[in-house]
Amino acid sequence: MVMPDFTKYYSDLAKKIKASEIRELLALIRERKDVISFAGGIPDPAIFPKEKLAEIAKYVIETYGDDALQYSETKGIIEVRETLSDFVLRYRQITADAEEIIITTGSQSALDILARTLVNPGDVVITENPTYLAALGAFKNNGAKIVGIPIDEKGIKTDVLEQKLKSLIENGERVKFIYVIPVGQNPAGTTMDKDRKQHLIELASKYDTLIVEDDPYSYIIFEPNVEVASLKSMDSENRVIYMSTVSKILAPGLRIGWIIAHPELIRKFELVKQYIDLHSPTLNQYIVAEAIKRGVIMETVSKAVPRYRRKRDTMIKAVEEELGGLVSFYKPVGGLFVFTYVMDERFLADSLLEKALMEYKVAYVPGGSFHPDGSGRNSMRLNFSYPSEEQIMEGIRRLGLFIRSSLK
Repeated sequence: MVMPDFTKYYSDLAKKIKASEIRELLALIRERKDVISFAGGIPDPAIFPKEKLAEIAKYVIETYGDDALQYSETKGIIEVRETLSDFVLRYRQITADAEEIIITTGSQSALDILARTLVNPGDVVITENPTYLAALGAFKNNGAKIVGIPIDEKGIKTDVLEQKLKSLIENGERVKFIYVIPVGQNPAGTTMDKDRKQHLIELASKYDTLIVEDDPYSYIIFEPNVEVASLKSMDSENRVIYMSTVSKILAPGLRIGWIIAHPELIRKFELVKQYIDLHSPTLNQYIVAEAIKRGVIMETVSKAVPRYRRKRDTMIKAVEEELGGLVSFYKPVGGLFVFTYVMDERFLADSLLEKALMEYKVAYVPGGSFHPDGSGRNSMRLNFSYPSEEQIMEGIRRLGLFIRSSLK
């Protein structure tokens, strides 16, 4: 028997697609129980409302019967979308009826749908620099040209953005949308202030483009008086496409997210989704809706925030003590990460990861993949939500030893 040469059957996308560093890293770490992991954006399992979700699942199956286990419409169950409509109005001040909402299979599915619907090869997508690496992957897989705009502690630098938009449009580029994570940004943990948000919306109108607002972290805020208003709540021209998920505020295993946009866009997203996954899991949609109705999601958030705040503070203290003089970072006001830059640019986090794992038994996500321009190889994303406080202290100690040894 002769084994086929499978490579000649691959599509152009399959030939060029790269593995997700995070997913590959998590798979490796599961086999290494001696490694302290700061990789992944993994919630602390201690916050999962397991007993309440078990009660809800039983209730849903008994109450909705066959409907809970059957196929459902692509856009999402109407009762679930109505529940989400109430939820986002109450907690994000977003006014959207059920016809302006589509349920997705987590945020990653939402990003894929957005990219397939809006991006042609060669179109420009503007992002923060750095930004969420899986969003970059979804956009690039559909042929987008990514243009990154630097951030500071107040989020994307809209003055730089305005110059770049003007230049791109004068050069005849097709700018499809600006992708931002305004609150608790992944990976940097920064949050846009109100002036930046208003300026961003004004720029989208002036240069006739859209904004994609990714909002998984606005419930996980650690400081008082932080500006958390959603861009969508400030949008008067239907230019903002809003997306969120229950992955960080209930349980990622449910794989339920949503997009809110003008009904014309939602209809196109629905048509694209029909050929991706038909619909998101019916049972899980009902479970999420019931968790909202019973207040379980906000109970979970109220449990998570003080726990994550302690872990964030533990990590920052450890970084300052163990990595002082070695790294720079923004203090995250929300989210799940501390994003560090080793100040000596000889440090290449991607090339040195194997050494960190094998010799120092500590894991991080190399930061270069978060930078659309190829910069940031001296950076690392460190997750504080999953490890214990003891593991955080020991892991940062190991990281300090590792960085110092790598710079000798």
